[in-house]
Amino acid sequence: MTITDNGELQTEKVSEYDREREIQEFDDSKAGVKGLADAGITKIPRFFHHDESAVENKPGSNVSTLSIPLIDLKGLTENAHLRGQIVDRIKEACERWGFFQIVNHGIPVDVMNEMIEGVRRFHEMETEVKKQYYSRDNKRKVLYNSNFRLHQASCANWSDTLYVFMAPDPPPPEELPEVCRDIITEYSKQVMNLGLTLFELLAEALGLNSNHFPDMDCAEVLRVSCHYNPPCPEPHLTLGQRKHTDSAFLTALLQDQIGGLQVLHNDQWIDVPCTPGSLTINIGDLMQLVSNDKFKSGLHRVLAKSIGPRISVASFFRMQFDESSKTKVYGPIKEMISEENPPVYRAATVHEILSCHSYKGLDWIPMASHFKINGSISD
Repeated sequence: MTITDNGELQTEKVSEYDREREIQEFDDSKAGVKGLADAGITKIPRFFHHDESAVENKPGSNVSTLSIPLIDLKGLTENAHLRGQIVDRIKEACERWGFFQIVNHGIPVDVMNEMIEGVRRFHEMETEVKKQYYSRDNKRKVLYNSNFRLHQASCANWSDTLYVFMAPDPPPPEELPEVCRDIITEYSKQVMNLGLTLFELLAEALGLNSNHFPDMDCAEVLRVSCHYNPPCPEPHLTLGQRKHTDSAFLTALLQDQIGGLQVLHNDQWIDVPCTPGSLTINIGDLMQLVSNDKFKSGLHRVLAKSIGPRISVASFFRMQFDESSKTKVYGPIKEMISEENPPVYRAATVHEILSCHSYKGLDWIPMASHFKINGSISD
């Protein structure tokens, strides 16, 4: 893989485009998109190109004044009346948007800032140092790569990611990169505590006992994805993350001030603001399934930008994926079902959900749609 004088990535033959070879050479470099940016390319490789329809409606073309709900958690545990108001706001946000932002959530700002800096330190290490973590073995608890499904997806995202599985069995400290070891450990502890609070509020919003979701083991498994989107020379041709829903129960996102996250609402892409001190929370496919469509899994994407890097940390609360859990079944909660509200989804085993998840990245159809009782699959 070489860079030409005009800043283009080139394989051995100029006249013939060998997509698989270009992808493999990129993957073998283990340098990620940051390596391309550092090399000074002016034209991004063709496998990063998205259809024009996928990248349309860039900032500036969207005249909507809509914004995702911002919810202040201050006083949550001290005032029962205020707690009820917060629960009502969360219920409305989950039903209408599948997204909301929270402030006064209990995670100190200095911890959040240091987490962003820790992710920056990792991704800006020398490539030769980072290579030891580069892998496509998703059984590893700590791995770094560019594009989780690079070889399967129709087009790549302008993004590198460090993945860390932090619960229920975190990796030994020595397996974590030293430059971000302490802050990943501390931040994950804080997010796990916040997750318990959020699951309580979600349960109350559905009229359930506050412990319902922890009792379903929804709050036990945490994967932390540390994204790095360097400046892109052709942001109009690609995306930082293509449109998708999250497969998890719940996601808590920390992002820096660069921006780029958008949520699809009323057929419009709505920019998510970078509110200081906030976290962005979104419902995942599994929560949509168990809530019997009461809560919606929000479709979202990340724009590529000519400035940056953009740094974000997505913390996913998901089901256990080990061998002992494959026969466990998830379906609509019985309290969510009645004659007026029959089940929208059938129950599915973890094995079935995993099988669906393995090719979810190829079509971007919300995972829950594969288990609809009527067999229809929505966009």
